[in-house]
Amino acid sequence: MTAINQLYPQPLWQWFEQICAIPHPSKFEQALSEHIQQWAKSKGLPVVEDKVGNLIIKKPAYAGMEERKTVVLQAHIDMVPQKNADKVHDFEKDPIEAYVDGEWLKAKGTTLGADNGIGMASALAILGADNIKHGPLEVLLTIDEEAGMTGAFGLEAGYLDADILINTDSEQEGEIYMGCAGGVDAQLSVPMSWQAPEQSNASFSLTLSGLKGGHSGVNIHLGRGNANKLLARFLFSYGDDLQIELVNFTGGSLRNAIPREASINFMLPSENKAKLEQAIAQYQAIVREELAIADPDMLLTLAAIDTPAKVMSEDAQNTLIDLLHACPNGVMRMSDEVEGVTETSLNVGVINTDNESVEVLCLIRSLIDSGRVQIETQLTALANLSGASIDLSGAYPGWKPDNSSPVMAIVRETYNDIYKKDPTIMVIHAGLECGLFKEPYPTMDMVSIGPTIRFPHSPDEMVNITTVGQYWELLLAVLERIPAKG
Repeated sequence: MTAINQLYPQPLWQWFEQICAIPHPSKFEQALSEHIQQWAKSKGLPVVEDKVGNLIIKKPAYAGMEERKTVVLQAHIDMVPQKNADKVHDFEKDPIEAYVDGEWLKAKGTTLGADNGIGMASALAILGADNIKHGPLEVLLTIDEEAGMTGAFGLEAGYLDADILINTDSEQEGEIYMGCAGGVDAQLSVPMSWQAPEQSNASFSLTLSGLKGGHSGVNIHLGRGNANKLLARFLFSYGDDLQIELVNFTGGSLRNAIPREASINFMLPSENKAKLEQAIAQYQAIVREELAIADPDMLLTLAAIDTPAKVMSEDAQNTLIDLLHACPNGVMRMSDEVEGVTETSLNVGVINTDNESVEVLCLIRSLIDSGRVQIETQLTALANLSGASIDLSGAYPGWKPDNSSPVMAIVRETYNDIYKKDPTIMVIHAGLECGLFKEPYPTMDMVSIGPTIRFPHSPDEMVNITTVGQYWELLLAVLERIPAKG
């Protein structure tokens, strides 16, 4: 046996090792889905794939517990595909290389997929066990949670019979989640025009790297650098003086991950090269001092490139730089109702350049709809001023907290009985799927729990091994305490 599948609880870790071995980035979950379906059928468990690709697996109650309320354990199948620049890895073909490092499980140069692979593994392990006490059980595995919540949006009434849903996508042991932020994607399209280079005769790429990145919801309040914003700031501060003529701007890879890297290709007069190098050194020192605690390792790397055929027109370049520098980013407002929780935020996640435009993809999150709408209108105003267009899509609701939730009380009391302390009841600034489930299943009682996961959505992602055992023990104890139908 490998070191991973010897960990406690063994059934969970054995499943997680299988999950790591089968590629499953967002929108490419089919191989893992088919593996799970074949396994369920081999165990005699009814399994259904719905219209959008979600899996629903059902298991009868443990003997003597047939009258208990039905519970659905819910996780998402997909994982965020992020890797270090020097890591050779194809997320659609290559397995995740997970390894034990002391108290943590990590991956070699990529995201680990503990978000939400641990939750999925726990649900599958319970389905496969004969000695775990529970009432009638359902498992819902949704697709494409990380890239648009396609599975949650597409879930229809009639597939689930459960009275209670336990979401397994939380990321801090000792915290029980009873609410989450909603969100919307905002795509700004900056029209692009081109011209032949004017005075330029030296061509370079400038890459900004070394940032921590992370989840654009749960890590947004930590003050980490956003590579897209930092590189735009460099252009705004030094571009005119250096006579930079932009060729392209590329940054980030996912709208729900704080961008760790960004790059530009550009031209300038060769006599300005020394001045360029001085500006890079000066700006790098400024940013490193500003982010000395939150994100101290920002690095600017200059390299010569082949001479491009065209550069952005002066007006198009100025508009792009102004828009990127002016675009809000990060925490917009902290919650007054839930201490220490971000209420509204914006992540300038992805920038891509094509022949017609530069596309800027942002993710707006908010615990309240009015906060989300405020940032939508702010970006719309920015687009209007700059002559850009804006498309708002994929809006999903938040999950409104219910202080009278019966399952919340069961989880809280069970945690206290096991660990002799009260858990923290939380609202998370991230897009759990629970809010969307309320539309087809409005009376379902919901709660979210999970182990401690650090730096999700980045190659630094890690899960604390001890807390996986604690999460498992809590989940099993809660299932045993689910009451009979009233």
